[in-house]
Amino acid sequence: MVRIYLVGFLMAVTSMSVFGQNKALKFEELESYGISQEDIDTRYAGAIHQDPTLAVFKTETEQKAMIEAYTKLFQDLSKFLSENNFDWEKTTRCFNRVYFKEDGTIDYFVYNFLGNEEDIPTDEKDKEYQRLLNLFIADYQIPITAKEKFAQCSPITYKL
Repeated sequence: MVRIYLVGFLMAVTSMSVFGQNKALKFEELESYGISQEDIDTRYAGAIHQDPTLAVFKTETEQKAMIEAYTKLFQDLSKFLSENNFDWEKTTRCFNRVYFKEDGTIDYFVYNFLGNEEDIPTDEKDKEYQRLLNLFIADYQIPITAKEKFAQCSPITYKL
């Protein structure tokens, strides 16, 4: 009986630590951190939705502000990468899903490169991107707050 409680306690502590940190990782790495896509998506509401009643940001003004803040996030990331001497070797397409805390800080930045094998960055390039991305999100905060955690996704194309 004691073991069951201890295991339950350890699982709860592990879950809190996994869901309480900011981390950049690929979609395929979620499981290795004990996070299922379904679970993380239930913990973070959609920031914007085709049906505004299902979105965190419901009004046109709120949605516009969210889109502007989200766009600036990627502009700031591109600037940060450039300032840290990171250059893409080729045009690179990527799909992102960013999970935000209520205060606009980033809990998780999950990504996946898109395209054929020759379009995908090398493992070395990917590791450097992920390292810099982790540094960037460590203290980045968008100027949007909400009453609940929220997520936003989008494709992006990084140019040379």
